[in-house]
Amino acid sequence: MSTPIAWTEVRVLVPTGWQELVAERLCTGPCTTAVFGRPNLVTDAAPDGFDFVRTFLADSDDTPKFRTTIEQSLASLATDTGMEELNGLELRFKSLPPEDYATSWRKTWKPFRVGKLAVIPDWSDLKPRADDIRLTLEPGGAFGSGRHVTTRTCLMEIQERLQPGSRVLDAGSGSGILSVAAVLLGAKSALGFDVDRHAQVYASSLATDNNTTAGCEFRTGGFEVLTENDGQFDVVLGNIYSDIIQKHAVDLAARLKPTGWFAFSGCPSHHRDCTEAAIRAAGLNIERIIQKGRWVTFSGVLA
Repeated sequence: MSTPIAWTEVRVLVPTGWQELVAERLCTGPCTTAVFGRPNLVTDAAPDGFDFVRTFLADSDDTPKFRTTIEQSLASLATDTGMEELNGLELRFKSLPPEDYATSWRKTWKPFRVGKLAVIPDWSDLKPRADDIRLTLEPGGAFGSGRHVTTRTCLMEIQERLQPGSRVLDAGSGSGILSVAAVLLGAKSALGFDVDRHAQVYASSLATDNNTTAGCEFRTGGFEVLTENDGQFDVVLGNIYSDIIQKHAVDLAARLKPTGWFAFSGCPSHHRDCTEAAIRAAGLNIERIIQKGRWVTFSGVLA
């Protein structure tokens, strides 16, 4: 019998609403999956307004160099987002008894529904309703499991506004969930790009799992990966940091057809005014401002 792999749990207590962004930082190198919530019923529940985010790595990968890398990545999150509440997030490393912790998160991760989209992992026994559109998702390291309110809001906007045969641009595509969902819902094609070097692999895998590879393309990089031949799009999506929306509002607007529409999310409420101003200054007409909790989504057309 082979010797069981020893695992280390990497845990951080996170303000509610920021779990996915923290999970993205944790899922680097050998860490490929994050799970939310307390580890077990024996562990004290997280304080009000907080939640646990955890990932796991094999003991052989738990090196001082890796710990330093992941600590530095997490420490920079407050600066990257401009959110003071993300300062001082503390990583805790705990050795665990032998078990398949790389997949133990399946005990707590539950399928969910967004409108007519049923988001279900391939290992789940849950059967979609007759009128559901199934989106098969294996939660992983790239941002965009669908549970975050910004992703859910974008998914609802796609369902309400998407016209069959549309070409979609997905800025900051992460796991590719918006691109894949758009194609499942009738888009002709979706082009996603993300600066995260891990995102393209996750997104391409998601497209494969949902038989949308013919309609989905993913690239690694920022706006520089778009070419003149890509032209303009019927739909421009951006579920990204609000400072990126502000900085690149003109670039996003330039890629939108005169008859198209946009949806930008990922904006915390304290950045609402400056983000709205940047969007309008770029020549876009905001038709809807959707605020859910601390998160704001802007949707509209060219002015």
